[in-house]
Amino acid sequence: MRKRLKTAVILMLVLILGMISLAGCSNEAAKQETLEKETSQQESAAQEDSFEKIKAKGKIVMGLDDTFAPMGFRDENNEIVGFDVDLANEVFKRNDLELILQPIDWTMKEAELNAGNIDMIWNAYTITEERKEKVAFTKPYLDNRQVIVTLEGSDIKSKSDLAGKKVAAQTGSSAVDAMNTEPELVKSFDGGEPVLFDTNNEAFMDLEAKRVDAVVADEVLARYYIKQKGADKYTILDEDFGDEEYGIGFRKQDKKLLEMVDKTLDDMRKDGSYDLIYQKWFGK
Repeated sequence: MRKRLKTAVILMLVLILGMISLAGCSNEAAKQETLEKETSQQESAAQEDSFEKIKAKGKIVMGLDDTFAPMGFRDENNEIVGFDVDLANEVFKRNDLELILQPIDWTMKEAELNAGNIDMIWNAYTITEERKEKVAFTKPYLDNRQVIVTLEGSDIKSKSDLAGKKVAAQTGSSAVDAMNTEPELVKSFDGGEPVLFDTNNEAFMDLEAKRVDAVVADEVLARYYIKQKGADKYTILDEDFGDEEYGIGFRKQDKKLLEMVDKTLDDMRKDGSYDLIYQKWFGK
């Protein structure tokens, strides 16, 4: 009798454990199904063109470095102004969209874009092959080059004279990319690499204080900075680190948005409004 009772108890325990196991498996399967569904929805959203959503909201967010004069920077009233800002305002005004300016950490620009925190990168954003893998670019809208700036009277007269010198640039900038195309020259710098700063302003301040010997930066920024501080204090070398072009970066799936901006900029070139904005910031 006791033996039968013991057997019955064991069988009941096995049955209960089996039911618990099946319930657990069922819950795990449900969780997995929910996770797969959410992942699928996220992937689908990531491939979705944002054009209609942006049009419905009536707003578009532009990511920029708010220290990059004269393209996008803060004036004496702490307002963000600049050549790129004026261009963008006109482009989106013509398309009935309110422009929202969002300062970002320039080293995280592509991550901010692809996370959906901004809708575009527009701030002297150099077109490079590496960046083309991460974003979709408009047609180039402005030419530039990476120049070498020294203090007047410096013994640096050519690129080869940078050997043994402290050479500064902004972290994550195309100036760094341009220098890295000449690795042997970079290795010859004091420290074997450029001295990096969060902003170009900081790099130029260290040049003025003679804590670095040269700054490599976008020509448009360098010439504007020099104009403000006094052209007699600085020298821009004849040699540089190469020509480049600026473009506007969008998420790769945002084709309609990109096409709209390209078309509007083309219209602005035809009707002369692009030239008026150019003259305001760079003269004739």
